[in-house]
Amino acid sequence: MLRALAVDDERPSLEELLYLLHADPRIGSAEGAGDATEALRRINRALESGPGGPEAIDVVFLDIQMPGLDGLDMARLLTGFARPPLVVFVTAHEDFAVQAFDLKAVDYVLKPVRKERLAEAVRRAAELRGSPPRIPVSEPDPDQIPVELGGVTRFVAVDDITHVEAQGDYARLHTHKGSHLVRIPLSTLEERWRSRGFVRIHRRHLVALRHIGELRLDAGTASVLVGAEELQVSRRHTRELRDLLMRRP
Repeated sequence: MLRALAVDDERPSLEELLYLLHADPRIGSAEGAGDATEALRRINRALESGPGGPEAIDVVFLDIQMPGLDGLDMARLLTGFARPPLVVFVTAHEDFAVQAFDLKAVDYVLKPVRKERLAEAVRRAAELRGSPPRIPVSEPDPDQIPVELGGVTRFVAVDDITHVEAQGDYARLHTHKGSHLVRIPLSTLEERWRSRGFVRIHRRHLVALRHIGELRLDAGTASVLVGAEELQVSRRHTRELRDLLMRRP
């Protein structure tokens, strides 16, 4: 059971987040803080009580844009703690994802918060709290790719990856179970995985052909259905993709 602290300066957002956390059976307790200063005070008090103390905090669900000390500043301060809690960012802004994962964030959840998306973040935090760190193998395995979550390296099977989304110099790997951010440009993965059936459909997306459920053509636009997600196909890639799908066994 995780002990959580939610931090948000907007009261309605904080109350909604606490409501969702209390509804998750993996959350044993959840408290709120209206700013980073108050949150740090609670975390310090929890650390003084010891790992198993009554005020211990396992994971912080942290807004980014707050007056005074913002969420990124607070996360940087937590990296200097001897036993820092895990951090999940909960924000309305997409622009800080790279900085967040550089700070070893467990997850990056966008507002408005969906119950299912928050549950995925809680699952990741619970998994990390219950597992010791794994040491990556020295030789890379072409069938797997290492991903890091909160300082723990795990391995994702390439065959489980449905599509890849470009995020600057990073790439987000999507699977049916969730997503992972890796410090690899999309162009590098396109070259590396071309022989494994991955094809570029857009400047932002690389898709595994075997995971495409439908190709939709409508009034000059094209899209593909990958699981429950619909992705746009750019005009320059439409014909090549259609030909590849027609030849697919």
